[in-house]
Amino acid sequence: MLILAKAMMAIMLGFISSIFCGVIFIPLLKKMHVGQVVSKTISMRHLKKEGTPTMGGIIFVFPVIVSLIALYFMKSISISYNLIIMLFVFISYALLGFVDDYLKIKHKNNAGLSIPTKFLIQMFIALIFFILFMKGGGSSVLQFTFLKLRIPLGWSFGLFIFVLLVGTSNAVNITDGLDGLCAGLSVIAFLAYGIIAWNCSWLPGYQEIAIFAFILSGALVGFLMFNSHPAKVFMGDLGSLALGSTLATMAILTRHEMSLAIIGGVFLIEVLSSLIQIIAIRKFGKRVFLKAPIHHHFEELNWAETDIIRLFWTVGLILAMIAITYGVWL
Repeated sequence: MLILAKAMMAIMLGFISSIFCGVIFIPLLKKMHVGQVVSKTISMRHLKKEGTPTMGGIIFVFPVIVSLIALYFMKSISISYNLIIMLFVFISYALLGFVDDYLKIKHKNNAGLSIPTKFLIQMFIALIFFILFMKGGGSSVLQFTFLKLRIPLGWSFGLFIFVLLVGTSNAVNITDGLDGLCAGLSVIAFLAYGIIAWNCSWLPGYQEIAIFAFILSGALVGFLMFNSHPAKVFMGDLGSLALGSTLATMAILTRHEMSLAIIGGVFLIEVLSSLIQIIAIRKFGKRVFLKAPIHHHFEELNWAETDIIRLFWTVGLILAMIAITYGVWL
């Protein structure tokens, strides 16, 4: 019961602080004219969203950091080594997203940072993560528990970390295309990893990692109060890159890397649909989807935005329950 109470209090703390931040930051973003630039290649329905405040990720990034600091000074949590790794990735990717958003707003286009620059920064973050992870007693062995298979990767585990961080952060970023879609799926994913983390009693600081996940889940629910259809604010790259990279970090720290493909199954489908579309057009001159990523395909089929979001949330929830059942119960 104590675990459940802590989880509920963490969610509530994140939710309340996020609502508070939303009330403060959204008017400031509007006053500063921090508006979204909508690409003309996307559905015409999206053109009316032009100018909606972006960089809204601050509404859940800031509360998480402040909440953890407050809990530490209240002696409710301790700052464990693994929590430091988590916060390093969370804040680093949030800052990277902030710079990307700032350049987009400044130049009034969707270019932002160049792809080589962004990859170089992400590689640097992944390298530091790998060093910290190994110094903290981490293992470079990839485990497939359902196959009872262990694959020692050695130094190449650093490359695996890079691929997972970059892949997941970009997958979440791509999914952030409809009001509340990415935030809702992220709530489900972090709740799932919070439950998994709390059952990793072998992991130093496992409770703090779980509390981090629950605070972030609550903060995202608060963010949804402003981001659900019709959205009053978008999370921007500041939010989506931070969420994706942190999700990958939790998977690595809890040694549930393979579960990420299930818990983040919708994110994976989104990025695969974009990849398939690019290959199909460049190699065969044909489209597999009417538009990619796949949520735009449903828009082209004249589905209502809210119906698409509900479908994707439902699929995400089912996948998360499957992963929790295997990762915690079985």
